[in-house]
Amino acid sequence: MELFYSKDIEGGICRLDQDESAHCIKVLRHRAGDEISVIDGCGTLYRCRISVDSPKGVEAMVISSEEGWGGHPYRLHMAVCPTKNNDRYEWFAEKACEIGLDEISPVIGEHSERRVFKTARVEKILVSAAKQSLKGAVPAVNEPVSVKEFILEQGERSFADAQDDKRSASDRLLLIAYCFEDETVPRRSIKEVLSEHECKEIVVLIGPEGDFSRAEAELALSHGFIPVHLGDSRLRTETAALTAVSAVYFRHM
Repeated sequence: MELFYSKDIEGGICRLDQDESAHCIKVLRHRAGDEISVIDGCGTLYRCRISVDSPKGVEAMVISSEEGWGGHPYRLHMAVCPTKNNDRYEWFAEKACEIGLDEISPVIGEHSERRVFKTARVEKILVSAAKQSLKGAVPAVNEPVSVKEFILEQGERSFADAQDDKRSASDRLLLIAYCFEDETVPRRSIKEVLSEHECKEIVVLIGPEGDFSRAEAELALSHGFIPVHLGDSRLRTETAALTAVSAVYFRHM
């Protein structure tokens, strides 16, 4: 199935950008009158008929639309420290999108080796991954923040939810995966913790190659994060992140 991506869909008209238009007309040889399928990155699939077949700017009339196309029955937010090798992070983002993901937050920890992260390339990879895996939604990529800032933000949000009569803090599940053992705070497997909760929104925090500092882990626990482990194997950051994504996916199948 051929899929195109456009953020410019309004008034029953869909417009492809120059890159998508060139691929549609020059590579795939579509012409006026042909029907194409377009995702908007927000979860909707549009069936369209080409009216202008310019490789610099395709225009198509919307025939029908389908909301929630290729979606999953949960919302997953992965907060993952950037890896020293940026290719590994991009691999994680691509594969996580293919499995089922809604949001990525690059977080910078006290032990992080990479402290600079550019979101533009990952965003482009996610568009391609969403099309390849037949999904209407493209995961959001947030600007980098420190681990501490992220924890405080999530804790404040859970507190605000608890004050809202329409929502409960229990509607969100906050998880932190770290390696070091702490006898006072036993960790359970992510599979076990997920099986005990019916939350539709899940946030998972994954540390850098050097793991979280104890101060970061303690801050997370004090703000509602549940400590989990991902098994006995020692996993790289990107592997740990993808393992968590897969655990959530299989929990909701």
